[in-house]
Parts: sequence; C-alpha cells; structure tokens
Amino acid sequence: QVQLVESGGGLVQAGGSLRLSCAASGRTYVMGWFRQAPGKERDFVAAVSVNGGSTSYADSVKGRFTISRDNAKNTVYLQMNSLKPEDTAVYYCAARSWDNVLITTSGGYRHWGQGTQVTVSS
Repeated sequence: QVQLVESGGGLVQAGGSLRLSCAASGRTYVMGWFRQAPGKERDFVAAVSVNGGSTSYADSVKGRFTISRDNAKNTVYLQMNSLKPEDTAVYYCAARSWDNVLITTSGGYRHWGQGTQVTVSS
C-alpha cells in the first residue's frame, strides 16, 4: 500500500513562492498534484513521469509552477512561484499504480495524500 505525506504549505503574500513536498512509501509511477478550493472541484495542477523526464501542467500554472521528483528519496516536489490569491487551495499529492501516462484527471490516481493548505494573501 502506497502512502503519501505532503508538507510545505503555508501562508504567503501574492508574488511569493512556496515549495511543496510529497514523500511516498512504496512503488509509485506517475505522480501528480491537484488542488481544491472551498466549494470547488478538485483540479489538476501538474504531473510528472516515472523518470521525471516528462511533465504536464494546467494552463493556469504554466510558467509559474514546476513539478519534479527525486526517485532516490521517493519524493515529488511542486515549486510554486509568482503565487496569486486564486492559487489558494488545499493541495493534494497523488500517485498512479501503473503505467507511465500523464493523466490529468483525479480518477486516474489511486493513492492520495492528506493535503496541505496553501493560502496566498493579496
């Protein structure tokens, strides 16, 4: 059973940066980040392939967020720069249990972390 533990969330002013980390136990394949704001659906943010060579981003974060992974540490990161108030949400780490397809829908991920709150003040 894969377990995912996120860290790195917090309160930051608009224009600032945060780096989220997700430590995994067990074998993981494609890993991704999703976010959910109050009263809204859980939305795709970014995904990274098994070897880190391929990535996918939501249009709303392209050019500002960077996803990466360190397989030696079994950890995936989300570097978030130029943060905006609309980035405020609970951020969830997710992992697929098979193949190397960069899925952008939450239904494609089997394992989920508990979430970490990111709040961007204006």
